[in-house]
Amino acid sequence: MKFLAVFFTLMYVTGGVYAQDEAFDKGDMVINAGVGLGTYTGWAGYSTKIPYISGTFEYCLFEMFKDRAAIGVGGYTAYSSSKYKGKEEWGYSNFIVGGKLFLHYQFIEKLDTYLGFMFGYDIVSYGHKDANLGGSAFISAQTIGARYYFSKNFALFGEVGYGVTPLEVGIAFKF
Repeated sequence: MKFLAVFFTLMYVTGGVYAQDEAFDKGDMVINAGVGLGTYTGWAGYSTKIPYISGTFEYCLFEMFKDRAAIGVGGYTAYSSSKYKGKEEWGYSNFIVGGKLFLHYQFIEKLDTYLGFMFGYDIVSYGHKDANLGGSAFISAQTIGARYYFSKNFALFGEVGYGVTPLEVGIAFKF
């Protein structure tokens, strides 16, 4: 709920700013490829072998507020693995798949800011040389993100939030 309050407050405060070149238009599709820094899904005492490597696909459904805002939907997938060295070495991995809703608002030209809400499934496996175990669970995540476009189709992105990883950075391609 705090994410929505911040988002709509910023929309109100910057209501007079209008970007001539919209970063996210109806019908646009964007693919993000990123890496997560930190985790909310690991266990204490584990060290990261592979940080979260993620991919996101997004499609812009429609624009509103004189083309300054947009709503997008898409999919999210991520993978990470960790290990624990104690009496025995344990391995732990997460594979996450889910759907994501995006609420965009463009404050300045070339900068696409958004809120993201993901609901998905976390497929967990863990074990050691004598046992392989697993479990899975539904997972949700909320993020505040931005893409800065260096050209019409290429951007760098960053997201902060809660659910999968506290910080995610990477590249984005729009087509």
